[in-house]
Amino acid sequence: MKPLRYSINVTLDGCCHHEAGLPPDEESMHYWTEEMERADALLFGRVTYWMMESAWRKPATGTWPDWMGEWQIPFAETIDGAKKHVVSSTLDKVDWNAELVRGDLETAVRHLKQEPGEGLWVGGVTLPLALAELGLIDEYEFLVQPVIAGHGPTLLAGLRERIQLELVDRQEFRSGAVAMRYRPREQNAAAPR
Repeated sequence: MKPLRYSINVTLDGCCHHEAGLPPDEESMHYWTEEMERADALLFGRVTYWMMESAWRKPATGTWPDWMGEWQIPFAETIDGAKKHVVSSTLDKVDWNAELVRGDLETAVRHLKQEPGEGLWVGGVTLPLALAELGLIDEYEFLVQPVIAGHGPTLLAGLRERIQLELVDRQEFRSGAVAMRYRPREQNAAAPR
């Protein structure tokens, strides 16, 4: 079964609003590009799908916008070309290399995890909380920003049961950010859901 990895930028106080941390730089964009390339497909909720599409979908002109630096283009091309699954009960259709995921979330995601490949990548706030509650996340990857936001949505807010994690990788950035990758400890995997 291929793993499901939850990846997100987060501030020191747990805020995971996309504008709360440091602005992206060349080093962090290179890191996220490599991480996204490791995924066979991306899994988004409706809001994250819309946000990512509005920022990273290649314009119909075939030319990236002027605001985008050369160092951002590899990430843009990676996310633009990636296969995407969008979990939504309100959308009628999606495009941008995407297909809708409907019905029972646990059944649908377990089915996606059983398909051949190296792994799935999920981002956002609401969908990862539901997936964590179901015990479906196999790896948690946080790019911790050296910022205290003081407000905004916080990481996995409302989680009913704590999840004990084991640190499996750590990488420091020149900006002071630290990427940390965790896996759930075995007792979590064996616990009844």
